[in-house]
Amino acid sequence: MSRLQLPKQFLCLDGPASLLEATVARLAPLVAPEQVLVVTAEASAMGEAFQALAPYEKLLEPAARNTAPAIALAATWFLARGEDPVLVVLPADHIIRDVPAFHACLRQAVAAAGEGALVTFGIEPTGPETGFGYVKARAGGAGLPVVERFKEKPDAATAAAFLAEGGWYWNSGMFVWKASAIAEAIARTVPELDAVMADIAAAARAGEPWQEAVRAHFPRSPKVSIDEGVLERCGGLRLVPAAIGWSDVGSWDAVHDVAEKDEDGNSTQGNVLAFDCRDTLIRGGKRLVAAVGVEGISVIETPDAVLVARRGASQDVRKVVDALVRRSAQEHREHLTVRRPWGAYTVLECGPGFKIKRIEVAPGGRLSLQSHDRRSEHWVVVAGEATVTRGEAVTVLRRNESAYVPIGQRHRLENRGAEPLHLIEVQVGDYLEEDDIRRYDDHYGR
Repeated sequence: MSRLQLPKQFLCLDGPASLLEATVARLAPLVAPEQVLVVTAEASAMGEAFQALAPYEKLLEPAARNTAPAIALAATWFLARGEDPVLVVLPADHIIRDVPAFHACLRQAVAAAGEGALVTFGIEPTGPETGFGYVKARAGGAGLPVVERFKEKPDAATAAAFLAEGGWYWNSGMFVWKASAIAEAIARTVPELDAVMADIAAAARAGEPWQEAVRAHFPRSPKVSIDEGVLERCGGLRLVPAAIGWSDVGSWDAVHDVAEKDEDGNSTQGNVLAFDCRDTLIRGGKRLVAAVGVEGISVIETPDAVLVARRGASQDVRKVVDALVRRSAQEHREHLTVRRPWGAYTVLECGPGFKIKRIEVAPGGRLSLQSHDRRSEHWVVVAGEATVTRGEAVTVLRRNESAYVPIGQRHRLENRGAEPLHLIEVQVGDYLEEDDIRRYDDHYGR
């Protein structure tokens, strides 16, 4: 379900809201939506996640450089504007069941951060989990405990020893600190990253648009996590022990753990029939998923892929993704239905030399003015009204009317009406991938 162009932050795994929307919602009333800043890949804001990100202020990364540069960019952005707020740094893909307890922990962390401390949330472990990193903390006077050690995902024996020893917590990846405090820690521990941020700030002060300054300098940032690059080296990190019903839903086993289940331990969603099953997780889409007499497995159905995994082995799904990457397959990149700023398209069928899509354009939506070097396109309107530009000609197509766009012709599709536009597109050519697009003008800045 999670693809490169639509990662799990934007999925609805625990109710009707996406994980991103749930992350923002649980901050209320301590943090208002207008105080939310999203740091994400520049491609997210232009691709499938466009609509989901629209309500929030955004900092866009032109290249993936891990968590330390992302956090440094946020701190730099505030400091460059003459502000030094307390930042609550939250991954947008977690589930927290006990929101009041989370608020209590957040208040402790904010108070300590206001005095200059760097603070993390340590999740009180409920078992010897091997899928999380661990931190060890010791009590230090009247203040919050101080983190002494970090340990990446341990084996089962080590995790059990941690629980027996005490003082060990799951590393949540949630932090609270002032912008100036984390910027100073980064300057001490990763000076090459601090230099990049200084270049971005200097370019912005000189009048260069912020995003252009980021595009020019951010890719030089080292690829380093905030834990390994900064927190393990700067010392003095404080910890709030948190029993908040937390999960990072990093696997289908974790989804099953937090999901509502029937008396036999089954969690089902979608078009599913299950008989004589126990301890199963089944997620169905449009197709019927029928399970009979199975136990301890996960079945996840999507239009272009089906996963069947033994419970306890879902961390190994990474092997599937790695194999898809080696094969240059599309199933790890995007779904058959792909959302765009103007609407969405769904691949219905493809074969040698052809591809058939259903295209939906929202009212007011307009595709870029573009051409293709290796394919032609045939459009048939099935609902709504299409304004079609082909070369210098502009025509309006209604239901059951069609248009042909030959190879190389500049063209654009728009919906200037009040109702959604639906059409079928047939592509014909020797190459039919999405990178065969020459854009001449784009309303969305792509």
